[in-house]
Amino acid sequence: GTLVESGGGSVQAGGSLRLSCAANRDAYGSSCFGWFRQAPGKEREGVANIGRGNTGYVYSVKGRFSITRDNTKSTVYLQMNSLKPDDSAMYYCAARFYEPCGGFDQFSYDYWGQGTQVTVSS
Repeated sequence: GTLVESGGGSVQAGGSLRLSCAANRDAYGSSCFGWFRQAPGKEREGVANIGRGNTGYVYSVKGRFSITRDNTKSTVYLQMNSLKPDDSAMYYCAARFYEPCGGFDQFSYDYWGQGTQVTVSS
């Protein structure tokens, strides 16, 4: 695929996980990346996004999650600390070339990964 995610898993509340998203083929070199998540029975929501020098976070993860990028590898990371059971969801990486970056409009992203499951137990 064009976006390949990894790093999901199961942890206890308070634990940490780091998700990775590698952009390949058509998505390689994308300018803007976003992480979204979807829990069963809920709508998909934006979690974090990153452009060339700016980042954005949904309020519920501020101070706990950190999004970074390695342009040499066209890879984006989501470091998740102090995880809560409410963070349990399928996490998806998204990317696009069109700038400016930022925002959580899902329709603005052209490429999507297959998702990686994050489960946080209490």
